[in-house]
Amino acid sequence: MFPEITVVQLGEKLKSDEKFILLDVRELPELTQAKVEDSRLEVTPLSRLASEGPAALSESVRAQDIPVYIMCHHGSRSVQVTMWLAQQGYKNIFNVRGGIDAYARQVDSSVGSY
Repeated sequence: MFPEITVVQLGEKLKSDEKFILLDVRELPELTQAKVEDSRLEVTPLSRLASEGPAALSESVRAQDIPVYIMCHHGSRSVQVTMWLAQQGYKNIFNVRGGIDAYARQVDSSVGSY
């Protein structure tokens, strides 16, 4: 199993001053349809992770000194990335259950949906 948070928990974190990274692993065209606007958002598409491995991640994510919440559309890709990063030895990583679709439905519809 792997650690995860709900979209409601993510919504509370986004309202806080907590230091974390929201890692969106969706492909770039998907971001035009739905996106969380926050300075803690980083985008690293799954296709880039697949081709470049951990080198595709920002230095902030690789440093592993703050929590990283991993999000995609419905939660399938983010589960894969969370498990893969855990296998690479990463700690303090969490899947966002339900992805941006659940976030838009349960927390903030202004992010958009598709």
